Amino acid sequence: MPFPLFKLAHVIRIVSVVLLFCVANANAARSGDALYNSYCIACHMNGVAGAPKLGNKADWQPRIDKGMDVLLKDAMSGFRAMPPKGLCFDCTEDELRSAIQYMIDNSQK
Repeated sequence: MPFPLFKLAHVIRIVSVVLLFCVANANAARSGDALYNSYCIACHMNGVAGAPKLGNKADWQPRIDKGMDVLLKDAMSGFRAMPPKGLCFDCTEDELRSAIQYMIDNSQK
């Protein structure tokens, strides 16, 4: 029995919605928390190669004093042992800013 055209149209509609949802999610900005836990944590959890540790106010204060623009520039291009973008090559500037802010916010307590 051939596949009825109305069912095929319904299947195409469903597939289209699913694809649009996937594309929308692929372009959605990731949170600072998500980036920290995917990339930054590798060095910033234990202070690998001099990275300021998350939650350590003394580690972060000299960096905070430089300002967000300097921190973002260093994160984008790399700084000392930190590779460019912390190896998150598909991270946007806004996502990196969000990850930096997440680490700052969680190191001020």
